Amino acid sequence: MNARWSWFNITSVIFGFAFLYLPIVLLVIYSFNESRLVTVWAGFSTKWYSELFQNKGLMDAAWVTIRVALLSATIATVLGTLAAVSLVRYTRFNGRTLFTGMVYAPLVMPEVITGLSLLLLFVSIDFGRGFWTVTLAHITFSLCFVAVVVQSRLITFDRSLEEAAQDLGCPPFQAFMKVTLPVILPAVISGWMLAFTLSLDDLVIASFTSGPGATTLPMKIYSQVRLGVTPEINAVCTLLIGAVTIGVVAASLLNKRREVMRLRDERAAG
Repeated sequence: MNARWSWFNITSVIFGFAFLYLPIVLLVIYSFNESRLVTVWAGFSTKWYSELFQNKGLMDAAWVTIRVALLSATIATVLGTLAAVSLVRYTRFNGRTLFTGMVYAPLVMPEVITGLSLLLLFVSIDFGRGFWTVTLAHITFSLCFVAVVVQSRLITFDRSLEEAAQDLGCPPFQAFMKVTLPVILPAVISGWMLAFTLSLDDLVIASFTSGPGATTLPMKIYSQVRLGVTPEINAVCTLLIGAVTIGVVAASLLNKRREVMRLRDERAAG
């Protein structure tokens, strides 16, 4: 057998994937458990999903989480894209080093420090904690991830295409929207999805910046798990896994389709 496919490598891969995904598979399986005891299998049932949708506390938390994730991911994508353009296009301006450090600081900053600093900020300016404070906090820490993804694509972008559009009379903003943005759109979409996923997953920062009526789903799950795992928790986690999986697969298919169309256009032009 080829050394690259030795039994040791195959076994390592199997154990590695089992360690990563077996707990998720078990969670999904036990979300269809008939018994309320999450560790005892009593037969297949979907009743916990129906009870989940009747659980007002979990539904309210899920709705808050989705709204925060959609809004924060969209704003963070716009700001992160602009930051990436500034870092790539304008290499020399006063304060560039400080600007770069401020953009990338949340990448290396512990979430506890970020959450505590935002909490102190909101308290000092007497800004009531709630939906908007959680949204602003998520924008703050997810913006840098979008900037990194978009910047990596902009570095390899051929600016002669945009310059050609401007030479033909296209204003700079219109050239960016019609030439540059379509090319870097897969990176922008990937950045949005990353920001959306990070917002759905956040617990620490939301715990510092949330207030009455702004309990997110991770906070709600954590507070209930401390008292014991219930089948409804398994069901809501399964739905989250499914939503993220569908989003990732859809983005992958979209990017693949765009790549195929780009190659087809290049062949037609050639």
